[in-house]
Amino acid sequence: MRKNSTCSTDAQWTGMVPVDDTALAVSDTGGPGTPVIYLNGQFATQGYWRRTIAELGTEWRHITYDERARGRKSKCSADYSFEAAVRDVDAVLAARAVDRALLVGWSYGAVVAAHWADRNPARTLGAVLVDGAFPHDWLDEAMEQRIRKLFRRMGWFTPLLRPTGLTPRMSAEEQANSNIELGRLSREHELGPVLDNITVPVRYVVASGTSFGSRGDEQERIRAGLDAVTARNANIRVSAKVPSNHGAIMRKDYQAIAGAVREVAALDRGGC
Repeated sequence: MRKNSTCSTDAQWTGMVPVDDTALAVSDTGGPGTPVIYLNGQFATQGYWRRTIAELGTEWRHITYDERARGRKSKCSADYSFEAAVRDVDAVLAARAVDRALLVGWSYGAVVAAHWADRNPARTLGAVLVDGAFPHDWLDEAMEQRIRKLFRRMGWFTPLLRPTGLTPRMSAEEQANSNIELGRLSREHELGPVLDNITVPVRYVVASGTSFGSRGDEQERIRAGLDAVTARNANIRVSAKVPSNHGAIMRKDYQAIAGAVREVAALDRGGC
């Protein structure tokens, strides 16, 4: 058995991990199982993963965290960029002494997982991307204005929910800028090469239909961008197309997500 921190038997731990000008709330179940790090939706929290974690069970080592200014405890920052989100993965894994992990990301977190897997193939056991990381040119000037208008409209009530951890401690402008940056990073000429370059097993769990903020078949057209990716890169496959929409997939299709995690882990040849 190859001896490294991927196979560690650390005890369960919950605490704060410093990174840059902030600190992130992190939970680690510990144990000897395969380390799985969960990357949240853009403004979601680690609590969204509880059903997937329960379905997988205690034989896995589950590491969750809340991104900058998300949840109840993670601190605010001057930097909410995508690159900061990628650095946060490094910070959390380093703090938990994990050299190699399986990444599971939903929505925004799926794009973070794809970039991290591309940049760190030797440290990535594989990745499960949940209804995100679809290369498609969905952002244009009209969409950008629509995004800014949407977040301005939500700005009157989101501060009321901040004590619950359900909304981020970010301004409407910061949230809109983050969403617009995601649109730019998701363009085919930006995200396509990242996915083409991935050399570890990747499995997608894809939702169906529309959800909050989308119009008509907008999301299905975005998801269709995945077809060319799977045709070009044999490491990337669709594990499941599920009936839930983007917003409900974590709650209703956690079994499919857990199944994809098991599928990716079974393909690993470099671990313990």
